[in-house]
Amino acid sequence: MTEYRPVCASSSGFEAFDTLATMVAVVKPDGECLFANAAFENVMRLSRRAVERSNLYDWFADASRLSDTVRGVARNAYSSSRFDAMLRRAGRQFEDLLPVHVIVSQMDSEAQVLVELIENAQQNRQDREERTLDQVQATKELTRNLAHEIKNPLGGIRGAAQLLAMELAPTELGPELAEYTQVIIHEVDRLQSLVDRLLAPHRHAPVLGDVNIHEVCERVRALILVEYPRGLKVIRDYDTSLPDFRGDREQLIQAVLNIVQNAAQALQSRIAEASSEEPACIRLRTRVARQVTIGKQRWRLALELHVEDNGPGVPAEIRDRIFFPLVSGRDGGSGLGLTLSQTIAQQHQGMLDCESEPGRTDFRLTLPLP
Repeated sequence: MTEYRPVCASSSGFEAFDTLATMVAVVKPDGECLFANAAFENVMRLSRRAVERSNLYDWFADASRLSDTVRGVARNAYSSSRFDAMLRRAGRQFEDLLPVHVIVSQMDSEAQVLVELIENAQQNRQDREERTLDQVQATKELTRNLAHEIKNPLGGIRGAAQLLAMELAPTELGPELAEYTQVIIHEVDRLQSLVDRLLAPHRHAPVLGDVNIHEVCERVRALILVEYPRGLKVIRDYDTSLPDFRGDREQLIQAVLNIVQNAAQALQSRIAEASSEEPACIRLRTRVARQVTIGKQRWRLALELHVEDNGPGVPAEIRDRIFFPLVSGRDGGSGLGLTLSQTIAQQHQGMLDCESEPGRTDFRLTLPLP
């Protein structure tokens, strides 16, 4: 009988599993991990070496069913089995679990079993992202066309108001009516500024160059700390292995600044109470992601920039519309900052999305890497 030797990731056909978006692991019946694909590594937030040195059963809240199923498949009691389970991720609290659908299948060797894990929320998230991209694209076209239609008559209205003010000036009613003409001019200027902001991302072609995401983060961090010198803590959590990529540095700074300013504004009350037991905190976290789907296109590598805050969260009634123009969660907000950030992300073939609950809001900017 040929002696069985564990197959390592670098010497077999297991590398093909790296092209899959779902998590795949090859294990022994006792749970020892022989191989974990890139998606598994990404979700677990661990290096492949660390995963392959571990026991798969240790990553589950209740591994008894998984253990029984893997052993049953290994001894050919059945060829495959499916069930739901809760996966524990590295660096997470025990209570914070990831629901997954588990598929256990046979392999050619009885000493190897294939375990595939599918995030229950993954398909829902992809569907939501596709809907969001379609909605944002349609809204962007509508907004741009509407802005052009509004912009054209504004100049005429402002010019007419100025001429009217000049005609009225020599008359007895001139001083009394001057206030009204000034109101017209002021409101036209305000609308002109709003239209300019709506059209800003479409007016200039991106100025492409090599961009380091951490230089972008540091610039934004410096700007926000100037605006909020006390009461706000901005934490760096960088993956310094991320490579440079091609992009418009100034546009990306503006996109990230809009997101961070939005987070800081959500923390206004906590910033004002600088003595609070839980200080206002924004975390800038960068990570690499593998086999990422953005819209309908697949990328082998992407960077993820997370802007996390410990504020009250996005109001539930606008959570699905947060990136639409003129939708704001605070009084006096223009509702354009996040819309512009989403547009800039899409111009870089990326995506901006948000997960929010009371006490934690996470804006995630995903950009493809070469």
